[in-house]
Amino acid sequence: MSNGTSDSAVSGNTVSLTSLEEATRRKKQGIYILANDIVLDQLIALINSIEENVGKQMPICVVPYDDNTQQARNATEGYPQVEWFDDAAILEKRERFATKIWQAHPTALRAWAKRGVTGVNRMGMHRRFCCFDGPFERYVYLDADILAMNSFDLLFESLDEHDFVTYDFQYKDLSHVFDVDAPLLTEVFAQERLDSEIFCAGMFAAKRGVFTDEMIDELLTHLQAGEAEILYFHGPDQAILNYMVLKSKVKAMNLARTLPAEKRTGCCVTSPHFVEEETVLFDKGEQLIYLHYIGIGSRFFRQICVGKNILFPYRDLFLHYRYLKESTQPVLTGDPVAYDRPVLTTKRKLAYAAREWAITLIQQVPVLNTLVEASTPESSNGLKNV
Repeated sequence: MSNGTSDSAVSGNTVSLTSLEEATRRKKQGIYILANDIVLDQLIALINSIEENVGKQMPICVVPYDDNTQQARNATEGYPQVEWFDDAAILEKRERFATKIWQAHPTALRAWAKRGVTGVNRMGMHRRFCCFDGPFERYVYLDADILAMNSFDLLFESLDEHDFVTYDFQYKDLSHVFDVDAPLLTEVFAQERLDSEIFCAGMFAAKRGVFTDEMIDELLTHLQAGEAEILYFHGPDQAILNYMVLKSKVKAMNLARTLPAEKRTGCCVTSPHFVEEETVLFDKGEQLIYLHYIGIGSRFFRQICVGKNILFPYRDLFLHYRYLKESTQPVLTGDPVAYDRPVLTTKRKLAYAAREWAITLIQQVPVLNTLVEASTPESSNGLKNV
């Protein structure tokens, strides 16, 4: 989108604006999405859901997860409101920030190296931090595994009184944000805050500039001084963003905690009770703002889009939005297979095979005994010679 220059040029969906155009655009609201070719089908479904339920004119800026984006760029050319964030300086800036943090962590880099990862694991996930420097004055950030189910007015309006807004129930599970065994954890943050202020990094609304360079430098200083040990390195970007919000004490809110109980809705695909009406979901009569397909790997979405009969919650709703602008959907073939069926390792497969062999052998014991009895000579008194 913005590349830091004042020249006007257009190339595909990448736009370099004049300073006047950029100043005008910076006053607008918009949506950021983190994506690449791996999540192409999910990206299209999400954009279509935004058009249908948020608004066709809502500006969307796609942040590239990595350099593997050509197919996704081609696919979004038909959406005039969609542009790509191609400011190389900002992308590099946020990756440097993430690298410094994980270099300060006592075990993360070594643990990743043992798994064959060079450098920072899932570096692309940290590119969501580019939103802090992006073109939108107010914005909603979305992971690609989300569908918009309603207007985002509540999220944007909440920014009138707050700088950072979330709407989820991650606060109930601290273990996927911070290392709960880290000795420093409750020294850095009071337990009361850990029990109530944690959030999921997959969806948030914020204001541009909520984290200044000076604030980020100060946060990095604290992390490098030892506080990095509290970060949960299996969810690296989420850990960092939670740390930033809690440590900087920006004015944050979670709608899942502040809305009246009768107005709150769930957002996660693992909730089976949502009711679908006219291709949006309701929770006890209240319309969801978004649905997060959290925990369902991108490969399953790719598989159903080529006709494999993979079962996962709200699958048909995803297919509706993915093919909203196409005349047909893929025909799913083969026996249905649940996305969360147990995956057998080679060791487990061998164990199961050995177990089945043992069961078969035991079942054959009566047959073997019968054969032995039939072939054993009997003594004169009628007893078997044993």
